[in-house]
Amino acid sequence: MKKLGIIFGGQSTEHDVSIMSAASIIKNLDKTKYDITQIYISKDGNWNIHNKIIDNPEVGERLTDLTKIDNVMEELRKLDVLFPVLHGKNGEDGTIQGFFELIGVPYVGCRVLSSSLGMDKAYTKVIFEKAKINQAPYVYIRKGKDKYIYVDSEFNETIFTLDEVSQLISEKIKFPMFVKPSNSGSSVGINKSKNVQDLKENIAYASKFDNKIIIEEGLVGRELECSVLGNEEVVASCVGEIIPADEFYSFDAKYINNTSKGIAKADIKQEHSEEIRRLAIKAFKAIDGKGLARVDFFLDEAKNKIYINEINTLPGFTQISMYPKMWEESGISYKELLEKIIDLA
Repeated sequence: MKKLGIIFGGQSTEHDVSIMSAASIIKNLDKTKYDITQIYISKDGNWNIHNKIIDNPEVGERLTDLTKIDNVMEELRKLDVLFPVLHGKNGEDGTIQGFFELIGVPYVGCRVLSSSLGMDKAYTKVIFEKAKINQAPYVYIRKGKDKYIYVDSEFNETIFTLDEVSQLISEKIKFPMFVKPSNSGSSVGINKSKNVQDLKENIAYASKFDNKIIIEEGLVGRELECSVLGNEEVVASCVGEIIPADEFYSFDAKYINNTSKGIAKADIKQEHSEEIRRLAIKAFKAIDGKGLARVDFFLDEAKNKIYINEINTLPGFTQISMYPKMWEESGISYKELLEKIIDLA
């Protein structure tokens, strides 16, 4: 029986989502194959053993029945495989993956480089440009104290005020546009801007989550997703579709407003499905991905064009998460999928 450590919680803005993902994974693991240790990282960074099975947690629910871990390294080295179910900062950005590498314990998912690249939207875009995968027109800026630094396509930098940089962006790309913290997940800190005033407010808001900010031109199209699985031999699932309850797939639309729909198999042309699956594998390999990822796209049917949105190297595993749903539609059950991911580690 493998000694498996499920690590969840963490200090990112996706702490609550992580708990929901972990609960779903633990519920679906084959208890005859795995001796499971539940390791909970609190919002203040304390590592604990969670002593009872998490069952259908609510968003924001406080966990109890914890035993503090005195020596984290020693505790983790007792385990055969680690399964980090940590979304966002310090969870899927390569930080904890580096720690696992240092202590020499196998772990689920992408390694240090691919995790950090996948988490940082600014640098993911550079890789996708090199791979010649279509993307929405975008601008990259950084927040520096009370100023904003515009970074051009050759990484030259110019310092502006918020008013100045907002005006510049409005001349570079078209409204509506989306303002995103470069390092954030579950759509935290993302807002749609319809004019310069919106843009100023949304840049200021996004800078609360990260000093690096991406502003993307809004695309008209269907929101599609594809799951990938593997190390060297990578396979892609069927293509799924998101129909958000809000104007876009915001945090509330994902986890709170349950009128959003995730369709595990999208009703699209075969040629589009095949191209998205090909591009999903290409994007995964371009960042040197390992294990698993979910790759998000837009399809503009009028222009017959596919655009990559982003890659998620530790996709959600909640009951509504698209990663396992697409694999179930492709013939791999949730339980079997978990076993494959753990074996790949």
